[in-house]
Amino acid sequence: GGVKTMRLDAFAERFADAGYACLVFDYRHFGDSDGEPRQLLSVHRQLADYDAAIEYAKSLDDVDAARIVVWGSSFSGGHALTLAARQPGLAAAVSQCPFTSGPASLLALDPISSVKVTGRAVADIASSALHRDPVLVALTGHGHDAALMTAPDAEPGYLSLVPDGASFTNSVTARAGLAIPFYSPARHMRRIGVPTFVAICETDSVAPPGPTIRAA
Repeated sequence: GGVKTMRLDAFAERFADAGYACLVFDYRHFGDSDGEPRQLLSVHRQLADYDAAIEYAKSLDDVDAARIVVWGSSFSGGHALTLAARQPGLAAAVSQCPFTSGPASLLALDPISSVKVTGRAVADIASSALHRDPVLVALTGHGHDAALMTAPDAEPGYLSLVPDGASFTNSVTARAGLAIPFYSPARHMRRIGVPTFVAICETDSVAPPGPTIRAA
């Protein structure tokens, strides 16, 4: 849900001020990138997009291909750890408040919301098989909403990242609700062989810190 327009340029500017060349991109199906249907969250495709971004960065004349660092926050923070484990050619990885355990994040979700998301996920898969429009769920909500994040601070925290006048969509295809619980970057961390910085939020209400601390 965090696309380029939600101030990712501010991070890039700070890194650039410190001497780094920065490449910021939107995953396919989101933000400024192509891809249909819109708002399709696919772990496999997002990791492939990261791979493509790395290869593109290496091709640039003013970039040292031997000094590529991946950076990600929240769900992408988990991707950064997965990439660090499977791409030995990286120089380092930075993972900020990462999502590392699908089961732990599922348990952090309101039980009624979980049931609603599961029902819509099944409907979304059926809709896809019939070549119909996808069924969506909210990224952030409150109470018992059909949303992937329903902690009290999730929705106001997410909306506070959206600049005035920016276009954004607070939803994803519901099928993600069946895939995310099975994605656990923590399982890959023991294979990481490059310098890695993991910034853990001890009171994270969406990506519980326990699995991340243990894995790190």
